[in-house]
Amino acid sequence: MTTSLHMNDSTPTAPGSRLAGRTAVVTGSTSGIGAAIARVLAGEGAHVIVSGRQATRGEEVVEEIERAGGRAGFVAADLTGGYDQLRAFAARATHALGGRVDILVNNAGIYPATLTEDLPDADLDAMLAVNVRAPHVLVAAMAPAMAERGSGVIITIGSWMARLGTPYAAMYSATKAADEQLTRSWAAEYGPRGVRVNTVAPGATLTPGNERAREELDAMTATTPAGVVVRPDDIARGVLYLASDDAAMVHGTTLHVDGGISVTRLA
Repeated sequence: MTTSLHMNDSTPTAPGSRLAGRTAVVTGSTSGIGAAIARVLAGEGAHVIVSGRQATRGEEVVEEIERAGGRAGFVAADLTGGYDQLRAFAARATHALGGRVDILVNNAGIYPATLTEDLPDADLDAMLAVNVRAPHVLVAAMAPAMAERGSGVIITIGSWMARLGTPYAAMYSATKAADEQLTRSWAAEYGPRGVRVNTVAPGATLTPGNERAREELDAMTATTPAGVVVRPDDIARGVLYLASDDAAMVHGTTLHVDGGISVTRLA
């Protein structure tokens, strides 16, 4: 684990306080939606662990957070690894936060957009590992301590595609439907012991990784109520709401931050 302190910047932004004193782990947070979530949580006072496979990009997110006045560190993680590796990551992240994780955001995900017959076996295995197995193992590793304290928040990033059939990415949609069911079951399992568990389901989201598909995304969202693509910061603000005390009575739900794509048809 590497952590650096860079507190000087020409345009610092003072952190908020909605998550002051709390700690958070965000998987897959070296870029895109995960990085936005890390920045927003840290901006509201949480001490955030940024994680992913690329240390350079992770450190860049950490430095950005710290320049803005927040607190963060980087812990490397390859969520396609074995069970022992996942549990070791959970232990390292917990240690880096002083032994306490208040918020776990299962953001990391793999999205091979292929027809069923074109999906390589290796991609199928990796998708199941990252999208379903990793959240399950990390919750099993971190939720018991939250329950013992009587407080904690778990948020998994789902997808609008979990709610309807599309002629592509069948297994991806299935993994996100599985994540929603895990959320409902975990809410029933851990909620009575003080741990709130919910899902945020993004719509068609423009990230640095899919910029080349901008025209397709624009076409997909043109007839939604929002009329534009979702941005990573939109997702991050939904996560912030569920992580905060504002959502104290929200358990086992899926918050759709999708511009209305999953529930409306305008044309």
